[in-house]
Amino acid sequence: MKMGLLATKVGMTQIFVNEGVRVPVTVLQVKPNVVLAHKTMERDGYTAIQFGYGEIREKLLSKAEIGHSKKAGAGPMRDLCEFRVPEDKLAEFAVGTTLGAAFFANAKSLDISGTSKGKGFAGVMKRHHFSGFPGSHGTHEYFRHGGSIGMRAQPGKVLKGKRMAGQMGNERVTQKNLRIVQIMEEEGLILVRGAVPGSRGKVVELRVSNRAPRALHGVGGAQVEEASKNPMKASKAGTKAKPAAAPKKK
Repeated sequence: MKMGLLATKVGMTQIFVNEGVRVPVTVLQVKPNVVLAHKTMERDGYTAIQFGYGEIREKLLSKAEIGHSKKAGAGPMRDLCEFRVPEDKLAEFAVGTTLGAAFFANAKSLDISGTSKGKGFAGVMKRHHFSGFPGSHGTHEYFRHGGSIGMRAQPGKVLKGKRMAGQMGNERVTQKNLRIVQIMEEEGLILVRGAVPGSRGKVVELRVSNRAPRALHGVGGAQVEEASKNPMKASKAGTKAKPAAAPKKK
């Protein structure tokens, strides 16, 4: 169980690290995360920390929601989120505590969860990368269909999970092991390498990753990719191909 924080996706940009390498990064703004409540095993059946995030006008909330925030000494909060934690962690974060970007000061990479961009109704070729039907003789008005979905007498139904047309996107997605390139504590910004699910302005969940951070292309340290056994692909892997062995003299 990993505790995390909420953040707002600002957008993507690029920065140059000390080695002169250009790195594409996503800018995340970590606004104050206020501890609103503790979930305990005796009262709730599980242990978790509930955070409030973002400001909102009181007129847009119910009295119960306003009172819940006031118990923690906070103003009206736009978003609420719970992070499961062990019971001994509850005492470390008292109700009313505010956390920010400094919480990830010792982290190397993050697991980031959010809701992906919704792209409406899509067919099987766009949604699942089906190849479609031949465009030659014999195919009529069936070029972009998904093919048969039926069964015989047994089981006589369409199986769950069948890849078909439907809504594309607008689902929870987790990008794992995104390397932290820079943390700007005063501005409350975190720059991570790569893309983050969701559109600009959306709220995402940040958790410290259990994985070792991925190396950056062109920056010293761990190899980005293992050396390829195929000498034709060695240049793409960032390593030089081994020279061929000299022929043996007879």
